[in-house]
Amino acid sequence: MSKNLLLIFTRNPELGKVKTRLAKSIGDYAALDVYKFLLNHTKKVTEKGLFDIAVYYSVKIRENDIWDTPKFKKYAQHGNDLGERMQHAFEEGFENNYDKVVIVGSDLYDLQLEHIDKAFDKLETNDVVIGPAEDGGYYLLGLKKVIPEIFKNKNWGTETVRQDTLNDLQNLSVHLLTTLNDIDIFEDIQNNPIFDQFYKTS
Repeated sequence: MSKNLLLIFTRNPELGKVKTRLAKSIGDYAALDVYKFLLNHTKKVTEKGLFDIAVYYSVKIRENDIWDTPKFKKYAQHGNDLGERMQHAFEEGFENNYDKVVIVGSDLYDLQLEHIDKAFDKLETNDVVIGPAEDGGYYLLGLKKVIPEIFKNKNWGTETVRQDTLNDLQNLSVHLLTTLNDIDIFEDIQNNPIFDQFYKTS
């Protein structure tokens, strides 16, 4: 057992329930295909890591899906908002005797193993590691203990989340990773040829 744990938060890939902002531009079916593509990318990147992995499902745990390998342990998210759900997942990680816990989402095409490895490495000398997203949120959060303020009083899904989080951490040491772009709206994919297969432009 590693002393490092990666949490992956994932939505159940169901039509009309994932990438809803993106779907407004490319339709529900294409948005679902994009999300499945991003899930597979996340799996391929993370399964190479020398850390344990817990996959947290948004609705219910699924069997016979891409996470059905011994590398991935499956859990269900619990809580009324994203903050509560993340806090509970971190708490479970530390209760299971991990020293460092890092969380990522499952909709980041730019995510590479080096970002996760660096997060664990930087936790050696920092209290918190954050991977900033271009939209003002963050794609990665790394902790050595639960810091409750991080998960409370945030407008999740808005451009204020990262700054509000940093405001809560002014008395702690924080390392910021490279800024990356997560996939939420059409503009996030329109200039990337890898996504051309999922939609048609007029």
